[in-house]
Amino acid sequence: MADGVIRSFRELHAWQTAMDLALVSYGLAKRLPLTERFELSGQVRRSAVSVPSNIAEGQSCGEQGRYLHHVRIAQGSLGELETELEIAKRLGFIDSGEYAEAEDLFRRTGQLLHGLARSIKRRRLQRIGHRTALLVLAVLPAAVLYVLR
Repeated sequence: MADGVIRSFRELHAWQTAMDLALVSYGLAKRLPLTERFELSGQVRRSAVSVPSNIAEGQSCGEQGRYLHHVRIAQGSLGELETELEIAKRLGFIDSGEYAEAEDLFRRTGQLLHGLARSIKRRRLQRIGHRTALLVLAVLPAAVLYVLR
């Protein structure tokens, strides 16, 4: 990213933080009782994987692709994960200390995803504005000539 252009999802801070969150979440899922192995534990693991996976998929689609759509899916998966781990905490499967690290990563990942979505929208609007300006510049001279006749 020497020239300021992100060439890979691996360069995105949102992806890096989401990966850290996935690792912490997997660790917490391992602490859940065996009775929850295929229920809550499975949901935690799927949600945890979904966040960085959707960031990667969206960025790999490119600006013209479905980048923003995938970032929004990642935001939804982050909400699911936070809820699932909050349930595990309230059920007494994990304690507040274990939950604290994940809580910090929820907040940071959420902030980064929000900023990424805002950046994608801003760039999209700039591209639309640029195209509109080019269209006006292309059509305007012909319209002026038509009126002057």
